[in-house]
Amino acid sequence: MSAVEPEWSGNRFELLVQSVTDYAITMLSTEGIVMSWNAGARRFKGYESDEIIGRHFSLFYTPEDQAAGIPALTLAAAGQQGRVEAEGWRVRKDGTRFWANVVIDPIRDAGGTLIGFAKVTRDLTDQLAAQEALRRSEERFRLLVQGVTDYAIYMLDPVGTITSWNPGAERFKGYTTDEILGQNFARFYSEEDRIAGVPTRALETAAREGRFEAEGWRIRKDGSRFWAHVIIDAIRDPGGELIGFAKITRDLTERRETQLALEEAREAFFQAQKMDAIGKLTGGVAHDFNNLLAVIVGSLDLARQRLAAGADVSRYIDNAMTAAERGATLTQRMLAFARKQELKLQSVDCVALVRDMADLLKTTLGSGVTIETRFPLLLAPAHADPAQLELALLNLAVNARDAMPEGGRIIIEGAEMALLKDQRPDLSSGRYVRLSVIDEGEGMDAETLERAREPFFTTKGIGKGTGLGLSMVHGFAEQCGGALTIASEPGHGTAVSLLLPVAPQDPAAKEMAEPGDVLTPSGEPLVILAVDDDDLVLTNTAGMLEELGHTVFQAASGVDALRMLEEGNVDLVITDYAMPGMTGAQLAEAIEERLPGLPVIIITGFAELPPHMTARPRLNKPFKQAELARIVISAAQGSQRIVRLAAHSDDL
Repeated sequence: MSAVEPEWSGNRFELLVQSVTDYAITMLSTEGIVMSWNAGARRFKGYESDEIIGRHFSLFYTPEDQAAGIPALTLAAAGQQGRVEAEGWRVRKDGTRFWANVVIDPIRDAGGTLIGFAKVTRDLTDQLAAQEALRRSEERFRLLVQGVTDYAIYMLDPVGTITSWNPGAERFKGYTTDEILGQNFARFYSEEDRIAGVPTRALETAAREGRFEAEGWRIRKDGSRFWAHVIIDAIRDPGGELIGFAKITRDLTERRETQLALEEAREAFFQAQKMDAIGKLTGGVAHDFNNLLAVIVGSLDLARQRLAAGADVSRYIDNAMTAAERGATLTQRMLAFARKQELKLQSVDCVALVRDMADLLKTTLGSGVTIETRFPLLLAPAHADPAQLELALLNLAVNARDAMPEGGRIIIEGAEMALLKDQRPDLSSGRYVRLSVIDEGEGMDAETLERAREPFFTTKGIGKGTGLGLSMVHGFAEQCGGALTIASEPGHGTAVSLLLPVAPQDPAAKEMAEPGDVLTPSGEPLVILAVDDDDLVLTNTAGMLEELGHTVFQAASGVDALRMLEEGNVDLVITDYAMPGMTGAQLAEAIEERLPGLPVIIITGFAELPPHMTARPRLNKPFKQAELARIVISAAQGSQRIVRLAAHSDDL
C-alpha cells in the first residue's frame, strides 16, 4: 500500500489540475520552458498541449513586454522573492489579447534547489471590461455633474455633511468646494427653519420614504435669500443600509418672481375687466330702472291729480306698487348675480301671470308697441319662481321693444311640449312649458346670436342697457331646470323662448297662498328701538311700526342705540345692517353681550350676509308693512325678554 500511495497521489493531483477550466495551471522549467498544460490553459490561451509543451512561456507576452525582458525578470523575481503576482496583457494563439492575473511560485526539491516554477493564470478580461465600463460611467457622471450649472448637485453623508460639490452649487450658493466640503447642509437654511428643525425633518423624511421634495427660501454665502426647489434622495448599499443622500437644488427665484408678476398682471387684468363691466353696468342700469321708475312716477303723479279731484286712485297706487316690487326684484337679482341665489320654485300659472303683467307691460313698453298673447285654453303650470319669471318676461319684452325702434308687435306665446330622452343634451326628458317673446324687429346675425347670452354684452348704445338681461334670464331658466333658446335672422325678428319644467302634480300638497297685505292683530303693543343712519328710511320704518300700534324710539347709529338701551326699556330692536362705525351685526353682538335675550331684527339691502348672521331674524329691503308686522310678531313671540327703560322722547 505504501508503494502505491505516491503514484495514486500523483495521479490524483494530475486529475485535479486537468479538471480546472477557469485557471491556466502550467509548470515551467527553470529557464521558463512549458513542461505541462491543463484544460484551463487550453481553453483561454488556445494552444493544444503538443503545440506548447517545450516552448518558452514568453510566447504569451506582448512584443512590448518581450522586448523589455519582462518574462526573464519575472522568473528571476519569483526565484528570489519566492512568489510573483502581476496583471497585464497577454497574447492568445490567434493573436488576440486578454487581461491576465498571473501568479508564479518557485518549486524546489527537498534540498532547496530550484527545479522549476508553478504558473497560475486567470483571464480577467470580462472583469477589466466591467471595471472600465464602470470607470467610464463614473467619469461621464462626474463630467455630467460637474458640467451642470443650473442645478446644485451634491452628496451628503447620513448626518447631512456635504461630501461633494458641483459648479452649479458653487454658482448660485456662492461657496467653493474647499469652503463647503465637510460642512453640514443645514447652513443653507434660514435661522427660523433651523430652529424649527426643517433640515433634520427633510433627512428623516428622505430616509423613511426614500425621497423628500419641497420649495422654500435658502441662504447664499453672502446672506441673500433665493427661492429653491429641493429634492433629497436616500442612497443605500446593496444590503439596504443608508450610506448617504443625493441632494439636487434648483434656484427658482427668477421663475417665482415672474410667476408673481404674472399673477399681479392677471389680477390687474381681471380688475380692469371687472371695472369695465361695472362701468357698463353703471352706464346702462339707468335704462332698466327708468322703465320701472316711469311707471312709479307716472302713476303717483296721476294719483295726486285724481286725489285732488276726489276720484278713486287705488288703480294708480296699485300700478306704482307693482312697478316698485319689480324694481326690488331686479335689485335683488343684480346683487345676487352670478351667486346662484336660491329660487323659490313653485307651481306657476303662466297664463294668469302674463295677464296680471298686462298693465305693467303696457306702461313700460309704451304706446308704439302692440302686445299680443297666444295661449291655449289649458296650459300646465310651470315649476319656477314667479317673481323671477315676471322679471325675465319683462326683460325679454323690453329687449323686443328695443329691437323695433319704429314700433311694432310683440307676441307673448305659451305652449306645452314633451322632450324625449337625449333629444336635448342639456335637458332631461319630460314635459315643459314654453314661454316665447317674439318681435318683428331687426333680428341678429350669427355672431351676435352666439354672444347674446354673455354677461354685459349688448348691442344697444351707451346708457341704453346693462347687458345683463339675457344672461340673467338664461341663468334663471337653468336654475329652474330648464333652458333658454334664441332663434333670429337679420330682418326677420327674434324669438326668445323659456323652457320651464311642468310643475309636479302632488294631490296631497295644499296650495300655499302668498300672505296678503291685510294685517292681522299683532297682540299687545311693543316698545321698539329702530336704528338706521338714513333719516328717510328710519322715518319710514318708524311710521310703519307706529301704524301697527307700537311705540317707537329712533337712533341714528349703533352707539346711540346702546346709549338709549342703558337709559330705558324696549321689547325689541330693529336695525339696519350697513351703518358707518358699527354695523347692525356688531350692534346685535353688543346687545347680546349686554342684554342677553333681547330680540334684534336685521334689515338689509344686501343679497348675502356673513354666515354668523343667518340665525338672526332678517328683513330684506324694500319691504311692506305686512312683512314688517309678521317679522316683528315672530321675533317678539320668540323672546320674553323685557328691558326696563324710561322713555324720554326729548332725548331722541
